[in-house]
Amino acid sequence: MNEIDLVHVHFNPQSLQLLNVLLGFLMFGVALDIRLSDFRNVLKTPGPVLVGIFCQYFLFPFLTLMIIYAVRPPTSVALGMVLVSACPSGNMANYLTHRANANVALSVTLNSITVLFASVSTPLVYSIWSQYVPDRQSLMQEINIPFLQMVLIILQVIVLPLLLGMLLTNRYPMLVQKIKKPVSTLSLLVFIAFLVGAVVANRNNIVQHLDKIFWLVVLHNALALLMGYLTAKLFRLSEADTRTIAIESGVHNTGLGLLLIFNFFNGLGGMAMIAAFWGIWDLIAPFFLVEFWRRRKST
Repeated sequence: MNEIDLVHVHFNPQSLQLLNVLLGFLMFGVALDIRLSDFRNVLKTPGPVLVGIFCQYFLFPFLTLMIIYAVRPPTSVALGMVLVSACPSGNMANYLTHRANANVALSVTLNSITVLFASVSTPLVYSIWSQYVPDRQSLMQEINIPFLQMVLIILQVIVLPLLLGMLLTNRYPMLVQKIKKPVSTLSLLVFIAFLVGAVVANRNNIVQHLDKIFWLVVLHNALALLMGYLTAKLFRLSEADTRTIAIESGVHNTGLGLLLIFNFFNGLGGMAMIAAFWGIWDLIAPFFLVEFWRRRKST
């Protein structure tokens, strides 16, 4: 067992409750951009949507496992990588897709599907793929993974706020137009501040083990973006759709990952640090890629 496997990140119950509220508010903000008509696009043009779902639920977890076998990170770090791969695409994906001159409707559809099904897909995908992590049994006494409780947590902080936001959007569109931008901006800024605060509070552990996670997160994220792009190209999708699927593959809701880690994995250090740094890097690497694409025409 590696030293990082024994680290437990500090996170008190009050902070955990705050994280629940912030994540729910973040999802509510995302839902204000979602309309029922977005889901009808699945029936009209199912091809790109199916490719995106294939990348999300199969290719990225499989790629994650291949990286784990190639690099052999500490067990808790490997489990954190698998959990990140099981999380739905992040709310930043829609914004980044817009800036990349890509297919925003496809991004919204994929984001909506992965978030709505997250209550089942995230614990299920994690349970399936994590069993292949090397030396996983060495941490089995440290972690507790009650499937139904994970489903309930995700329903509370992800699915219910999303449905509430969608209901508000369809019932009171004029009101939503007024509050959408400030809600979206405020929720993102507050969540980033919370994430930075959590990192600062645990800076000693992070600095001590940064060498074990920095380049691993960079590699993991870069390969996720590349995987999405190449897979879409393989299926001969348009450049706009290809960029969208790359972004959806490389941007993940690691806030949900952190919530699950502190609820069910006792704040296991390697897992928490991977999820936290993914959350930060998720805002950096895709942005530079998007700015590169922004200068190139998509067709």
